Order: sequence, then C-alpha cells, then structure tokens
Amino acid sequence: MKFKSFLLTVLCMSFAANSMAQANLLNAKSPEEIGVKTEAQKALDDDKPLEYGYVDDRDIMYSKMTWEKVVLDERVNFPLYYPIDTMNIGKNRRSLFDVLWKSVKNGDLENMYDDSYFTAKRTMNDLKASMSKIDTLDIGYEQYNADGYVDPEYIVKTDITSYHISAYLIKGLWYFDKRQAEMKFRLIGIAPAAPDVNFLDSDDEANKEPIPLFWVFYPDARDILHEAKAFNNENSAMPYSFDHLLNSRRFNGYVYKEENVYGDRKVTEYISENALMQLLESDRIKEKIRNFELDMWAY
Repeated sequence: MKFKSFLLTVLCMSFAANSMAQANLLNAKSPEEIGVKTEAQKALDDDKPLEYGYVDDRDIMYSKMTWEKVVLDERVNFPLYYPIDTMNIGKNRRSLFDVLWKSVKNGDLENMYDDSYFTAKRTMNDLKASMSKIDTLDIGYEQYNADGYVDPEYIVKTDITSYHISAYLIKGLWYFDKRQAEMKFRLIGIAPAAPDVNFLDSDDEANKEPIPLFWVFYPDARDILHEAKAFNNENSAMPYSFDHLLNSRRFNGYVYKEENVYGDRKVTEYISENALMQLLESDRIKEKIRNFELDMWAY
C-alpha cells in the first residue's frame, strides 16, 4: 500500500514538472520548436488561475485595508524585478513590469487608474508623458539656432523600462473570515513605481523617490499574470506564476499606509525624517492585524 502511494506521488510530481517546464524543450528538433505546445498538450491544457471563493460581507468579522511598498533591492523580491535585459534571453522569461506594460500596450489590460482608489482611469496618451521623455542635445540646439532644424541623431528619447522600476505598491485587504475562522489577505491593486522620467539621470536622492506609474485593479490582471511565469531559483522546471507569487505573498513589503480616520494618511506624514521609526510603525501595524487573529483563540 505504501509503495502504491509512493508511486502515485512520483507520477503526480513528474506530470506537474512536465506541465510546468518549458514546453517541448527536450523533444524539439529545431530551436523554433522550443516553447511550442503540441496539439495534444493544447487539448489537455486547462490551466487557469484559482478562482477566489465568494465571501459574504456578513462573514467578515474584521478587516483592515493596507498599502505596502515592495522594494526590489531586497533579494526575496528579485523574481519580480529580473530579467531587466530581454535581448539575450528566452521569450518565456520576463519581469513583472514587462508583462504588465506589454499587456497595456497590446490592449489586453484595458483599465489603468490614476490612484489606488480606482476613481480616475488613465489612457495610453496619459501614460506617454510619464513613461518617456524626449531631450535635445546641446549640439542640437546649436544646429537649430543656425539652420532652423535638428537632425534626429541629436534627439534622445528615454523610456521607462524594467531597469528603472525600483518598487511595487500593493493595496490589499486583511480580513477575518468567521466561517473559516482564519485571517486572510486579498490583493486589490498593484502599481509599478519608478523615479520621475524627467529625473532619471539626477544625482539628487530626493528625485529618485519612486512614484506609481499607474494602478491596476488586480482581478483584471489575474489571467495575464497567471500565464506569465517568474523564475524559481530552487527548481527551474517548476516556475511560479506571478499570480501565485503575489497571492501567496512570496515577497517582502512594508506598510506605508493604512486606512484610518485621518483620511488614510501615510506613515511618513506623522513620523517624518526617521526611517527606523517608520519601519517600526510598519511592524506595529502588521502586529496589530496579526494579534486580532491570535486574540480570537484566547479564552
């Protein structure tokens, strides 16, 4: 009986590995066939993001909305940042920003918002000003003053790329489900953050503060993020989807804002110029949420 259970486990793991690894890699007869699924694989492929269960408002005993900043300098957050250079890497490897921005440009992700409350939508024309800039070199100005025109070689265009993304801002709801007697987290929105495109070359640290480029209502992006895979450093045959990585909170972030009576003011608004105390305040907010669940089991 134990042998049968062991054999079944091995078979399941083998099937999972085959389904998650790069398609047709070992059976490809040419490089063009790598990543191309066979008709049989397409027929059996029914991989979709796990649907959220329905939660009635009456089942929510406690909730707290928080905003977190996920800094990409931290090693645990590297799967969200890399790869930043896509010229010499396979098409199946992309950073989270590349996935989101490509979906926006292709029209697969239609709704972008100006803030985390999703009150005002942004269009592609709105995003162009914050995603790119065009500069003219000094020699170009001299040419314009002398000849009245500027050669294209003297005009430099700079675009925001994965390299410039230094953080992600995440809005989520912590809630206690009284039916399951468990504290849970539901991701509501996500925004890539980068320095202002006009100050990318600035040496002033104040100008390097990341600002959100656009906000995405997370349920709108789940299908897209489920198809895109993040690199698994422990086993490349079993990559994580970005949807799984974010929903399972495989990242480290600190709370920079919580919903409160003061109009959801940020931590920096009441604790200024003290990074250590701001981090301690973030930990205090997390501990307060965690303690509610622990207190439910105290008699």
